[in-house]
Parts: sequence; C-alpha cells; structure tokens
Amino acid sequence: MSGPCSYDRPRRIRRGAALTLIFATVLATGVATGTWGERAEGAVEASAPRPAAAVTAPKGGAADREAVERAAAQAMADGKSGSQAAADVVSRSGDRWSTIYTPGEFKDFQQQLDGSYVGVGLWVRQAGGGRIQVSRVAPGSPAARAGIAIGDRLRAINGRATRGRPVTEIVSRLRGDDRRPAEGVGTPVELALAHGPHRWTVTLRRVLLRTQNVTVDRLAGRHGPTRIKVAAFTQGTGEAVRRAVRQAAPRSGLLLDLRGNTGGLVTESVAAASAFLDGGLVATYDVRGSQRALYAEPGGNTRIPLVVLVDGGTMSAGELLAGALQDRGRAIVVGSPTFGKGSVQMPSRLADGSVAELTVGHYRTPAGRAVDGRGITPDLVAGRGAEKRARTVLSGLGTGT
Repeated sequence: MSGPCSYDRPRRIRRGAALTLIFATVLATGVATGTWGERAEGAVEASAPRPAAAVTAPKGGAADREAVERAAAQAMADGKSGSQAAADVVSRSGDRWSTIYTPGEFKDFQQQLDGSYVGVGLWVRQAGGGRIQVSRVAPGSPAARAGIAIGDRLRAINGRATRGRPVTEIVSRLRGDDRRPAEGVGTPVELALAHGPHRWTVTLRRVLLRTQNVTVDRLAGRHGPTRIKVAAFTQGTGEAVRRAVRQAAPRSGLLLDLRGNTGGLVTESVAAASAFLDGGLVATYDVRGSQRALYAEPGGNTRIPLVVLVDGGTMSAGELLAGALQDRGRAIVVGSPTFGKGSVQMPSRLADGSVAELTVGHYRTPAGRAVDGRGITPDLVAGRGAEKRARTVLSGLGTGT
C-alpha cells in the first residue's frame, strides 16, 4: 500500500487519488461522555469504541515506518502479536495521530468512509440522568419500520443496560461487529425501550445502511438562506454539496455548517470546495519533504453569499475546507476555533496483515497557515448563539446573482 490515501480503497490508491486525512479515533472527553450531542451508528468517529490494537500517542514526533515494520516482523517471528509490537513503537514515538489497525478494523473504517455501515438506523444522545434517548431515526430503516420514534428512551441492548454508558459504547452495541459472523448483517439485536410509562422490547435485524452526511434545509421559510450541514466527508459528499449549491436560491445566501464535522476523505472536501470556487488552490501538503497541492475544479458558484459555521468538533478535512474558503476570501467563518488536525497519514500493510497509518506530513491552507495543533480561528468568534450570529452576518453580505 502506498500514497497518502488513508482509509481509501486499494483501487483508489492505484488510480492515484489525492490525499485523505485521518480523523481522530478519540475526540477527547467530550465524545467519551456523550456531551458533544447525538451520534449515529454510521458516524465516522463514533462507529465503535477505540480498537484495542489502535494507539493514539501523545503529541510529539512521527513514528518511523521502518521501525514499525521491523518490530511487527520480529514479533511475528517470536510468535507474538505483530500489531501490538507495532503499536508499542508508535506509542513510544510520541506521534499522536499514527495508529495501528487489525485488518478487520481497517476494513470497517474503509466501509464507513465509503458511506455505509451496519446497524438498525438510530441516532442517539445522552439525556438527563445518563439516560440514552433516540434523537433521530433513519427513514426506511429497521428501527423506523418497528415504529421507534424520536424521544423514545433506549433502556437496554441485548439485555445490557444503557443508562450512564458513553454514547460511543451504545453506538457500538447497536452496530455490532461485522467482522464477527454472529454480529454482522442480518443478525438480531434486542432493544428495550420506553416512552413515558410505556415499556416494550423489540428485536431488529441489522442491515447495511447508507450514511446521510449532507442535509439541506431553508431557514426562516422559503425566502430565508439555505443551510447545508456536512457531518463528515464520505464518498459522494462533495457532489452532494455541489448539488445543494446548484439548487439554492441565488439571492438568499448559504450557511455551510461544519460544526462537529469529523473529517474523512480530503478528495471529497476538495470537491465540496469546488462548489464555491472557480478553480485555484485549496491546500498544500508535504509528504516526507515533497511539496504537493490540491486544487478546486473550475466553475463553482463564486457569487452567492456564504458564511461557514465551525466549532471545536470541526476536524481535518472539515478544517481544510473552512480554511480554504477563509483564505480565498470566499466566506466569513463564524464560531469557535476548530480542533487542529492537519497531519497526513500513509497506510502501510504489515507482515501480519494489520495496517499502520503513519504520519508523513502536514497540510497548510492557501495562505500557508499550519492547521495541526492550531486549528482554524474564525473571523467572528462566537460560542452560544453562533448560528444566530452567522445568520446576521449572512444578511449583511448582500445578495448573489
């Protein structure tokens, strides 16, 4: 495996697809406690607990590929775990983004970035008292067909209580483990639910579902601005954003909501940038000292007023897009400083079949700003009420033609 194509299919690597950035497998305490809001079974960063073999090391240098591969090979020769030995090397390197995945774990993440996941179609959030509540239901999913609705409480999964458990753990239980035949597509999962005093139990079968990472709505009625919410950059996200821009009312303005965006495929982030730019630079990046660049396609809508919303959960490919639109003078960025994930990882297959995602470089915005460890600082810093501030700014940008 070669080329900075993290979580991408081998066919894309062979075709020379551009760089993808790794999203964090752990998003700090906010995600662990569920305080960053709802999570879907297909949410890229919350699809499963952190894999046992995966290591996200403290901030520091980059893990050496040869050392990682050598440690894995030696461990296997000694009858030990190659992936664990590789993870130990990564941990000692101080590289906070390099990670070791088993073959099944890597395949699972590839599938998610391809826009699909195994589950029953539920979004959940942590409510008062540690209770787990259904926040959304995917139309046509097993959960929707069973009549599960927004506001229902999820009390237990396969007999195990959910109260007080992290949202990420709940999501993992709902999805099961498609690397194990006993928990893959078509397997049953028993849910104990409640709504008010009513309690019931239902058994659903997991299916392969498509994620919907781009949602579009109109604010303040049909004459208000269009809001395009992008949760992550999986396969097809860029085209979905471009389609939404083409269908937007030209005089109403656009609010591009990247809050909580967990990153994903940078090729899709560049495609999304192409919706707003008429070609030109989106980002530069280095791979082991070799400088490279990413460019938008020509023909994007450069006239419609645009405001971008970001927060501390805006990561990697989401930061790349926000930074490009900000540097190019195409949008006003509103919200709070972003996460600060701007490193490039390259996948490498180890002797035991596991995959080492090792840091090989970093990207910069068109103006040359480094993002890793710094994030994107909004033009207008706003915490609570950021969306209201963004709409006010948008109203002052005039009308598109």
